[in-house]
Amino acid sequence: MKSLRWQFLIALVALVLVSVLLLTQQAPLPAIIAPEPVSGGVYTEALIGRPGRFNPLLDFYNPADQDVDRLLFSGLVRFDDKGQPQPDLAESWGISRDATIYNFALRPEVRWHDGEPLTSRDVLFTVEMLRSPDLPIPADLRAMWNQVEAVALDEHTVQFRLPEPFAPFLDYLSFGILPEHLLGEMSAADLLNADFNLSPVGTGPYRFERLLIEDGRITGLSLAAFENYHLQPPFIEQFVFRYYPDAVSALQAYREETVMGISQVAPDILPEALAEPELNLYTGRLPKLGMVLFNLRDEEVSFLQEPAVRRALFEGLNRQWMIDHLLDGQAIQATGVIFPGTWAYYDGLQSQAYDPDAAAKRLKEAGYVLASDGVRAKDDLALAFDLLYPDDERHAALAEAMQADWKRIGVQVTLVPVDYAALISDHLEKHAFQAALVDLDFSGSPDPDPYPFWHQSEARQGQNYGGWDDRQASEYLEQARITADPAERKRFYQNFQIRFEEALPALPLFYPVYTYGVDAEVQGVRMGPLYRLSDRFLTVTDWFLLARQAAQPVTPQP
Repeated sequence: MKSLRWQFLIALVALVLVSVLLLTQQAPLPAIIAPEPVSGGVYTEALIGRPGRFNPLLDFYNPADQDVDRLLFSGLVRFDDKGQPQPDLAESWGISRDATIYNFALRPEVRWHDGEPLTSRDVLFTVEMLRSPDLPIPADLRAMWNQVEAVALDEHTVQFRLPEPFAPFLDYLSFGILPEHLLGEMSAADLLNADFNLSPVGTGPYRFERLLIEDGRITGLSLAAFENYHLQPPFIEQFVFRYYPDAVSALQAYREETVMGISQVAPDILPEALAEPELNLYTGRLPKLGMVLFNLRDEEVSFLQEPAVRRALFEGLNRQWMIDHLLDGQAIQATGVIFPGTWAYYDGLQSQAYDPDAAAKRLKEAGYVLASDGVRAKDDLALAFDLLYPDDERHAALAEAMQADWKRIGVQVTLVPVDYAALISDHLEKHAFQAALVDLDFSGSPDPDPYPFWHQSEARQGQNYGGWDDRQASEYLEQARITADPAERKRFYQNFQIRFEEALPALPLFYPVYTYGVDAEVQGVRMGPLYRLSDRFLTVTDWFLLARQAAQPVTPQP
């Protein structure tokens, strides 16, 4: 028996050695042939909208102009898809310990498209324009700049002095800088009608080449790669925009091979766009949040002050059904009031699941029992309230779905359609509402800063329309506003999000998404979460149409 065991052991060892030898003798894996981008090619995009002025201080209300200006102009900083500031015209910056002084060092090599150097004078000139009442810019932006002192420490160093600590200040420094050497003699009123607005000079990755005009009308424009761009120069040599009135005509232009990209694949063309075999669709979260606000100070609906009732209302909403059937799938369920994918988001939050049985049980445990009319009540206080919503087809459909969902758990909701402007001015600002379906828009604001909507001090005259009065949450927001250290700010915002999720003073419903279409011939396209639609060009210098093949060895996997 012993000899047989030894023979078996020797055979087993031999088999293992042969197996190891065979594995080590395997033929090497073939190299992956990866495309290596080269300069050249023309990309044409269908831009939905009309041209106005190609000027970053005049494009606040024209998204089509913002798209063009994103390629022509640069700011002191730019933001990545996580909302973190990155160097642009400024190569570095420093912030004082009390977060009231910001110093920016400009890149000395930056040139305008006409070859002139960028200097501190350009920054000061642009800031001075932002203070002018003659420019069509948001009033709160103008007010902010009128409180900030800007000085040039030298030709390439700019200092901003704030009246009080304000950590989100970097958020305000991505605006496009204008050339003082071309516009310095103009007033803000002159700038509105300057020839510059149709023949711009910037510092961006592309320079203005020419307008495309047909029958006396601007139908597009052509941009050329700027060879002296201070960051990575673009690979695509020529970037052409063509204007179209709507997504349907833009899709038709793609089918006719007039364009290679569609600036916005709207829901009405999404099914057709998905059927195009060579059209790649890219989807990114928009900086918007659909939510239900509650008036927590209205004693007629005092039950809304109870966290258990608010949680039950949330559990009773079938949000995924609404996304699939009412929003054409163009949204994702919200988990909070700070956007996912950003540096400040706390990923420990869980999306509220639809659970009408749990919602009904929660209401019953809170003392609200079903009456004969199907509405729950406690101490003669019925769970019934008015829900205001914007008077349009999409919001009406959402409100009706919410009404039906809440009826199933014994809550009676009366729907009240209101013009959106009146909803804000006559109801939210005056706190004359019980509940309201609203859209919060954070476009152009990478910094989360939820302070205006949820801090105690904003409950009377500010945008804390529901009147949430939570001292702990307010302290987190206060500290996050005056703390320059990103790690500390993240910690404060994480604590705020946990507190918000526990108290649930409002119901975060959906984050809308944006869909962009680009032909498969265009490579290197990437798109993450957006803070404005022009953020789809964040990685435009990585896009390419032409390439040569370069072999790259593959490391064998164990």
